[in-house]
Amino acid sequence: MFKNLNLSLKFSLILLLIFSIGLVASGTLLSLLLEQRAQDEVTAKTRVLLQTMNSVRNYTSNHIKPLLLAQAVSEPVFIPEVIPAYSATEVFENLRTNDEYRSFLYKEAALNPTNLRDKADGFETTIVERFRNEPDTKELTGFRDLPGGDVFYVARPLTVSSPSCLQCHSTPAAAPKSMLTTYGSDNGFGWKLHEVVAAQVISVPVEEVYANSRRSLALVMAMLAAVFVVLLWVVNWLLKRSVIRRIGRMAVTADAVSTGQMQANFSEDSTDEIGTLATAFNRMKASLEIALKLLSQQPR
Repeated sequence: MFKNLNLSLKFSLILLLIFSIGLVASGTLLSLLLEQRAQDEVTAKTRVLLQTMNSVRNYTSNHIKPLLLAQAVSEPVFIPEVIPAYSATEVFENLRTNDEYRSFLYKEAALNPTNLRDKADGFETTIVERFRNEPDTKELTGFRDLPGGDVFYVARPLTVSSPSCLQCHSTPAAAPKSMLTTYGSDNGFGWKLHEVVAAQVISVPVEEVYANSRRSLALVMAMLAAVFVVLLWVVNWLLKRSVIRRIGRMAVTADAVSTGQMQANFSEDSTDEIGTLATAFNRMKASLEIALKLLSQQPR
């Protein structure tokens, strides 16, 4: 069936096959590269946010807590602003009012938190345990399934690095009475210095991570398809102009010569392969004319 098609259609089908294979291969590779780039960009942005949250925690520990701790001890109502985790979480929630960060989620997932909103779920517990078992691991990234959809996360360990943390987290007896009134005495105690007690986790919906890369991929694929359409048109135009029409004229001339119209010539001004073929046909026609004349002069 293929051999019965005309040259233009054959070239079009061959180019279409080559383009389809190339488009699938390049699209797959480009998709992987764009997704990796998008993931790297989100990871970089997340690391900046984690550094910012750590700065908030350090500022709270070094400046806010010393100023308010005495008041927190004497006041009947606990002042949560003295807790670095509370300050970092509230600052991040404030940051999420910005459209650029609305889809980002921040949690200090602890195994034994004072505030139960920071309680690690099963997946987060696995992360904290891994940080505990692998002291050299400073960051984990990956994907997890949530009821609202898949998310990409970046997690870092939180360690009890200052003895001042133990003022509220060693034993209930050492903790401010107002803190016990607010949070009770069952959670957030028994922490030890230099122990990994939680993981800072920032999560971003997968759709948010890959949205731009998919738009870029669609744009590039559309551009490639447009280039192919133009290329296919140009190739067909050149093929018809440089090959098919000229061969068609030669075929008409050959038919005329075959029916005895010796005045017909294979006219070609070009010196390319088809022009060379036309010259050869003209020589063959001249030889045929001589042979016919010789035959006609033979006595019968």
